[in-house]
Amino acid sequence: MAQGSTGAAATHPQSAAIADWTARPPSATRDLDRDTLTFSEFWQKGLALLGQVPGKDKRNEAEQALAQTILDASRRTRSVFLRAHAPALYRRLTADLTRHVRVEALAEAAAEHVPGLTPTKAQVAAERACLQKNKDGHEIDQGLLFNHFIGDKDCGLHLCHTMLLPRAEALAQRERLAREGRVDLGTASVERRGKASIVTMNNPRYLNAEDDNTLPGVETAIDLALLDSDTSVCVLRGSRIEGGKYNGQNVFSTGINLTHLYNGKISFLWYLIRDMGFVNKMFRGLALPDLPPDEIFGDTLEKLWIAVVEKFAIGGGCQYLLATDYVLAASDSYMTLPARKEGIIPGVANLRLTRFVGDRLARQLVMYERRLDCDSPEGRLVCDDVVDPEKIEQALTDVIDRLTTSGVVSAASNRRAFRIAQEPLDLFRSYMAVYSREQAACHFSPALISNLERYWNAQQRAA
Repeated sequence: MAQGSTGAAATHPQSAAIADWTARPPSATRDLDRDTLTFSEFWQKGLALLGQVPGKDKRNEAEQALAQTILDASRRTRSVFLRAHAPALYRRLTADLTRHVRVEALAEAAAEHVPGLTPTKAQVAAERACLQKNKDGHEIDQGLLFNHFIGDKDCGLHLCHTMLLPRAEALAQRERLAREGRVDLGTASVERRGKASIVTMNNPRYLNAEDDNTLPGVETAIDLALLDSDTSVCVLRGSRIEGGKYNGQNVFSTGINLTHLYNGKISFLWYLIRDMGFVNKMFRGLALPDLPPDEIFGDTLEKLWIAVVEKFAIGGGCQYLLATDYVLAASDSYMTLPARKEGIIPGVANLRLTRFVGDRLARQLVMYERRLDCDSPEGRLVCDDVVDPEKIEQALTDVIDRLTTSGVVSAASNRRAFRIAQEPLDLFRSYMAVYSREQAACHFSPALISNLERYWNAQQRAA
């Protein structure tokens, strides 16, 4: 009998146990504690059965079918559990919304409190050692968790608030910035230049791509720029590249590190931490612990953001522009959102891009890899000023002067007024709830691997 057939799966040593296990799924009640015990026992049994099947890279088709049966059955019951208990679980993990617990800590706390609901830190670390195509995708369950957490209005707004608070690392470096005027965080730096805080992304080996290694430094730099009481505007740009095609030149960003993505080094939570964290902080400002960050009753600490596009703003780099207030671009630079080729959703671009370029062009950018040259009529729908590359520094000085000498007292008020009409916090929350589920599915889709091998030649690139 051929491998992968129903008969082959049925004759596997664990097939009977798996069939018996899938035939007895738990049902939800109104009791969180009782269901935690019942569902956890079911999920732990499923994980034990999965552990008796070879790793994904060593399975034949029949074994993969059995593994997928276990994963699917577990995921269906996790959805049942979360539909019944997600708000209550979130409230328990945050002391009834009185504690702010960031996404990464919340995922770990849920795994500890309800064993089997989401992967443990050890399980995530074990899969991180695998190529993306060889993972079983346990982090998809984190996507389900946050789909339900953020999907509940009260819990979701509370988590949005949490992710807009400054990182502890930023608060620890605040006095140093005030004293020295510059803080180097490795993958990013922040420097005071007159009335501007300059945040520079620094990942030159990968042309300022973004990944798990760059995220903490960039978010901390964003926080520090916003916290600096001696500046009134912020600037985001990419560092100078040493060696290779762009030697001696500044480049903005190539977006997500596709080499790391293919090699399994991008965590699923990276997407949520990034877009609910520093990207949203540029768009909304920093939240205060005791005040909601909404536009009607709340408050945030915010400044105008200027983005400086040199050479290219690809993928995530292009997404940054949609969260800023002014885009200065070199005339030889371009923007792309190659989401279809990458096999993922381009962050919050699907929510924000249409406000800049309209629905039809937005779909062409996201779904059909259309390129926008900055120095074109379409590119100028995103870029406010396009200048010769050699004039970029003077142009930046000029725009900083214009924004800081004409008065910035009303900047935060005007930003809030635009946001309430375009993207109030609750609209962002709803988007992120859907994004959590759909991006998790994309992140572990076979199509992602196929796209990376077809368009990026990822299998031949050094990690």
